[in-house]
Amino acid sequence: MFVTREADYAVRCVLMLARVSMGQVVRAAAIASEMAIPRVFVDKILQRLTRAKLTRSHRGAKGGYSLARAPNAITLFDVIASIQGCAAMNVCAVDERACSLSGTCPVHPIWVDLRESVDARLKATRISDLIQARG
Repeated sequence: MFVTREADYAVRCVLMLARVSMGQVVRAAAIASEMAIPRVFVDKILQRLTRAKLTRSHRGAKGGYSLARAPNAITLFDVIASIQGCAAMNVCAVDERACSLSGTCPVHPIWVDLRESVDARLKATRISDLIQARG
């Protein structure tokens, strides 16, 4: 599995928003600075997280972003999937039709098992777990 740079940045954005009080609005520039994310990416990533209903956008002079749900209601899978979709070692693990050999390939079941294991781990890891782990 390869986590894209954008997905990594999205996780950082959500972690920062989870560290502040629920509902507190944080400016995109503060997220970029605090989480070492190039500013050019932050707005695009936060827009995608907002479309996925993981964050909320607040307009106006005191605008910015906040989490749309509590940190214990957001999983690592939610964040990564909102940015890069399903993560898999090989495209055939997501769509058997992508490879004509999927039905006979001896490696295909391994790709599928790996995808399912990674997905299960990401779905079992809540953002609140990550915040608590770092203290």
